[in-house]
Amino acid sequence: MTDERQGRLSRRACLASLAAGPAAWLGVAAPAHAGSQLEEPLIDSVRTALSSAVADLAPPEPLFASTEARLLYLRWLGTMSDRLRRRKPEWEVRRDFLQTVWYESKRSGLDVSLVMGLIQVESAFRKFAVSPVGARGYMQVMPFWTRVIGDGDPGKLFHMQTNLRFGCVILRHYLDRERGDLYMALGRYNGSRGKAPYPSAVFAAQRNWFFQERTSDA
Repeated sequence: MTDERQGRLSRRACLASLAAGPAAWLGVAAPAHAGSQLEEPLIDSVRTALSSAVADLAPPEPLFASTEARLLYLRWLGTMSDRLRRRKPEWEVRRDFLQTVWYESKRSGLDVSLVMGLIQVESAFRKFAVSPVGARGYMQVMPFWTRVIGDGDPGKLFHMQTNLRFGCVILRHYLDRERGDLYMALGRYNGSRGKAPYPSAVFAAQRNWFFQERTSDA
């Protein structure tokens, strides 16, 4: 994405945040932008790769290359837990959700704050959210994906890790299709490719989940 486009998106994101009014500033749940990904033909190699990507639902246990990496994750977990407390009051529920978002985002090569912003926009962190067009769960995944690359059971999209796995894999697929253009990839995810409101809303929400990495505790 060019600096010019990112600049435009930042300005649009600010305007979107202001337009959302006090509810957005105070963190009050707003109506979700229901995901409505469009079903498109997939070549066999892509279908196979996506099917493989969603198949292995091993427990999302983070692995770390160093003690510092683990400590950084724990600092992130504590910071995000505080921010998410109002939406998910129970610590264990909050911890499991954040750990799974972190794991699935990293697994798909996505920025964790972006995925958190997308979830905020799509479902306002509601596990059982259902859109008017039938999209389901945290990341508002359309049921056709379970037929195209899963086992055909759309009910599994209400399972936390399954929903987050599908959502992250789908967004990664769209990002690859758009050659790294996040603006266009988010448009595909929402079924509004090339239009500003949805990417702008996600970028605005993403700011709520930025984490400042610290190199020391000083």
